[in-house]
Amino acid sequence: MKILAIDDDKTVRLLVSHSLTKAGHQVVMAENGEEGLQKAVEENPDLILLDVMMPGIDGLQVCSQLKNDEPTKSIPIFMLTGKTQMQDIEEALSKGADNYISKPFDPLKLGKIIEVKLRNL
Repeated sequence: MKILAIDDDKTVRLLVSHSLTKAGHQVVMAENGEEGLQKAVEENPDLILLDVMMPGIDGLQVCSQLKNDEPTKSIPIFMLTGKTQMQDIEEALSKGADNYISKPFDPLKLGKIIEVKLRNL
């Protein structure tokens, strides 16, 4: 599976990349919302992991744009964020997010968590 990880935190991107590559996935990374929007179209990933809090275009805006754009609207988007209040989750889901994974996450379990959440879609 090809997964696009969009996060401004280099450490998180490296953890995600290492964990998911080890689980057998191809990982493409973007370090901000603008780059994420571009790579979503160029790479046509099977799944997008998206942080909420980023400079410039934040994750909620990215999610909304991707879900309203014909080439990307059917790609599942999982928010991967430290914003864990119920209102944050509800807002992300209202913008089109398909699921929510809270930070901090266990890098050793990330691949399995994604697998289970995808099955439930």
